[in-house]
Amino acid sequence: MHIDFKGGINIALKIPEDRYQATLAFYQDILLLDVERLDISHPQVLESHRVAFGPNILWLDCVKGIERSEVWMEIKTSDVRQATAYLQTNGIGTCDEIEEIPSDMHWIKDPAGTTFILKNG
Repeated sequence: MHIDFKGGINIALKIPEDRYQATLAFYQDILLLDVERLDISHPQVLESHRVAFGPNILWLDCVKGIERSEVWMEIKTSDVRQATAYLQTNGIGTCDEIEEIPSDMHWIKDPAGTTFILKNG
């Protein structure tokens, strides 16, 4: 079985409500990056902006009920099912309960607690 992983272009910053506007201003008004507000309907994400961040897309998400910012990243693989089985045999389980996503993707965490979305690509 051949398993492949590569970093994706998406990086999300999950930001507490009380720090969101200042963080948004940092990227938009101080760094002068291209920032686009998105319409979002999510029980925990109150506001979201897309930031052109070099070859990556940085998502700024205002999240209800968190106390500190978190970085979430994207990992792509050619076969999510095989990759998930491989990760589980190596002690890395899924944690899909943290946020709703399509059934062909999974959330995983590294040993340091960094969250990754695992998807085909």
